[in-house]
Amino acid sequence: MSEATTLTTPDLSGATARPLDRRDARTLLLSALGGALEFYDFVVFVFLTLPLSELFFPQGTTPWLAQLKVYGIFAAGYLARPLGGIVMAHFGDRSGRKRMFALSVFLMALPTLAIGLLPTYAQVGMLAPLLLLLLRIVQGIAVGGEVPGAWVFVAEHVPAGRVGFACGSLTAGLTAGILIGSLLTAWLNARLDAAQLLDWGWRVPFLLGGVFGFVAVWLRRWLSETPVFAEMRARKLLSRELPLRVVLAAHRRGVVVSMLVTWMLTAAVVVLILLLPTLAPKSFGLSPRLASIGNVLATCGLTAGCIAYGWLADRCGALQTLLGGSLLLVAGTWALFTDLAAGGTHFLPLYALAGLLVGVVGVVPVVMVQAFPPPVRFSGLSFSYNVAYAVFGAGTAAMIGWLAVHAGRMAPAHYVTITALVSVGVSGRLLAAKAGRD
Repeated sequence: MSEATTLTTPDLSGATARPLDRRDARTLLLSALGGALEFYDFVVFVFLTLPLSELFFPQGTTPWLAQLKVYGIFAAGYLARPLGGIVMAHFGDRSGRKRMFALSVFLMALPTLAIGLLPTYAQVGMLAPLLLLLLRIVQGIAVGGEVPGAWVFVAEHVPAGRVGFACGSLTAGLTAGILIGSLLTAWLNARLDAAQLLDWGWRVPFLLGGVFGFVAVWLRRWLSETPVFAEMRARKLLSRELPLRVVLAAHRRGVVVSMLVTWMLTAAVVVLILLLPTLAPKSFGLSPRLASIGNVLATCGLTAGCIAYGWLADRCGALQTLLGGSLLLVAGTWALFTDLAAGGTHFLPLYALAGLLVGVVGVVPVVMVQAFPPPVRFSGLSFSYNVAYAVFGAGTAAMIGWLAVHAGRMAPAHYVTITALVSVGVSGRLLAAKAGRD
């Protein structure tokens, strides 16, 4: 075993781990808060699809076509993620985690603020949607480096046996960003009439997001480089080759495992958290107001679930927790959809429970951190996560909408089930291989 490999996998047993100290707590808090603010900047776009479709395309464009174009611009952010992830991860493995951690949030704040200041189609014509597309691509580049970089950053900061809680709390921070965006846009819709929203109200979330982003940049000044990277630099263990080339040549198994568990993550979050508030009224006749309330409860459950599953990963093992949590996700998904098909009598508690069970996604980054050695960890995790998210995440909304119409209203539950069972299979295979080595 090489000297670099001795740094590869954090111990998640918790048997000899020291407790989190004040410095660890500060690192986790500032990282999670910055992640929440940055993820808010990325997702608030989708909550403003309707006003953006009216303002950035010609008058007379049919509403469904204008919304489809805005969704296309939204998807461009997902497709740009691999580019940002690969470039930032390269320098993160070569120059340090902290530098990229600060750069990613700055690159998100700038275009978010700029979107809030953009001229509309009525003012500059086709230049308006082109500028919107360009800024959305920059947002995608930023978030492509932020999410995997944040997971690596907190995992390498905390003591052995606390990596699960660290990754879970960071993921909870990201989901809190979704909740902030949802609540703010709901408040604006309740307070402003349609004319006010189109005149100036749509700009408020983006302008606030830009301010939030610069606050996050300032907060990250107080963070220090990870001890793992500092040790690698001191012992001259940094990768001398192109990190991504090393990943693709020597760690293909880690790439495959990471992509498959990311598939489950995208399905659970996109289908059950982001799309269900739209699917439930259309497919099951649920009132939009009840669906919206349920979504807030589910997102709160998701935030708590990420922390709870991360805590379990430290005590029971990441693979065991992922396996059991994926099976529970299947059960919770079917309980929710079965109730919806029967009229939705217990919709609110079952949706809150489903959100809590979606929290198993908080274990996914732990598995990915373990899949790659420190010298190429950022590159391996970022490439796997962002490519998988671009492949599975960008087309999920359109695919689920099509399936709900042509394959029956229970199709979304089938899709989540398939991805969760893939996660079960990956976890079981890795556990069996580990038992064989022992």
